[in-house]
Amino acid sequence: MTGADRRPAHLPDAGRPPDADGLRGSRVVVFGGGGFLGGHVRTAFAEAGARVTAAGRTEGGPDRLGPFLHAVAPAVVVNAAGAVWGADARQMRESNAGFPGRLVAALAALHHPVRLVHLGSVHEYGPVPNGLALAEDLRPAPRGPYGETKLIGSEAVLRAARSGAVDGVVLRISNVSGPGSPPQSLLGTIAARLAQAGRAGQEPVTLRLAPLETHRDFVDARDVAAAVVAAAWRGGLGGEVLNIGRGEAVCVRELVARLIELSGPRTHAVELVDDTEGRANGAGRGRAAWQQVDITRAGRLLAWHPRIPLDRSLSDLLAHHDSRGTTRSMA
Repeated sequence: MTGADRRPAHLPDAGRPPDADGLRGSRVVVFGGGGFLGGHVRTAFAEAGARVTAAGRTEGGPDRLGPFLHAVAPAVVVNAAGAVWGADARQMRESNAGFPGRLVAALAALHHPVRLVHLGSVHEYGPVPNGLALAEDLRPAPRGPYGETKLIGSEAVLRAARSGAVDGVVLRISNVSGPGSPPQSLLGTIAARLAQAGRAGQEPVTLRLAPLETHRDFVDARDVAAAVVAAAWRGGLGGEVLNIGRGEAVCVRELVARLIELSGPRTHAVELVDDTEGRANGAGRGRAAWQQVDITRAGRLLAWHPRIPLDRSLSDLLAHHDSRGTTRSMA
């Protein structure tokens, strides 16, 4: 049985228009569904009419994973779990490399077909020359434990899919923005700090950050979630790698300045200070100076394109942190 043959029988054929009707009523398990990106994925599937179960460390443990999947009997499994901010090399190996291997083994042992959508990372590619768009046929050469362990996990899924053991597809996700961005992330850190300062009437606000000389491809988490839903039902994807991003490299310093500008009256009170020691915050991910992904293949195979402008993504991120502070103050 090939990867394509293992596609859930009730999902639409590849030739159907790109809608999610075939997911209505289907069981979907999202590992990492309690996290930032996994939460958006969970919401997108629920809006498509799927019955969604968020799974975490308990369900993904070595002794629980197989029985859990057997009991739920999902048609689709999404692996949005992983370790990055605040994780050491051992934790990255376990979450990013070890878990995907266990997951494909557990799925291969099931007696019904399941579509696996695994969320990889742009950091699997490693550093490239400025101006080069990262295409899926580029040979990965990650630097740092995050990219290296994410690549191991993605390769485990691809080997299983290409051998026909599972029906799996890997989405390599670029840098993600939008409401709920973790406070450990660059944009999440700044948005939280601006919201806190605004509530406290603090002035001036000083942000100490690693030097912002890089260019990154940022995509909104809700666009990523839409790509995951599309990848869950379209046929002919077994063993594919698809880049998911905006397809544009933006200067991180300019992006941060725009986030500050969108925060409103607080703008004039913000001072950006380069913190050389802050470089360590990104060391585990590998500090590629340039990241821009080629999303042509995703557009062709998923009929997917990013729809949310960066300004809206940043504004919604700020609104999310402002609303969280308001909710806490009223509690």
